[in-house]
Amino acid sequence: VQLVESGGGLVHPGGSLRLSCVASGFVFRSYAMNWYRQAPGKEREWVAVISSHDGVRDYADSVKGRFTISRDNPKNTLYLQLNSLRPEDTAVYYCNLYRGGAAYWGQGTQVTVSS
Repeated sequence: VQLVESGGGLVHPGGSLRLSCVASGFVFRSYAMNWYRQAPGKEREWVAVISSHDGVRDYADSVKGRFTISRDNPKNTLYLQLNSLRPEDTAVYYCNLYRGGAAYWGQGTQVTVSS
């Protein structure tokens, strides 16, 4: 399993970013996928989940209405659209797969929201 995130960067409050996660080594279309984030000095927290093929989604209350998770199964790619960004959204963002009792993580992509 390999998960490779990209798309992070420095953005002003109120700005937007789109994160991507390219997956390989497993049948991407068969698994639900998650985004997590970890801010400096804090524990990693769950952000959003999307089901394998019917697009059912759920979000943490802190991002609901601002972030959108999506996927492109033919491209083996997971996305997270981040809108109306706030300084408290600053974190390393990770895509995640749970399979067979194991958790798989990418290397993360840094999102910094600052004026």
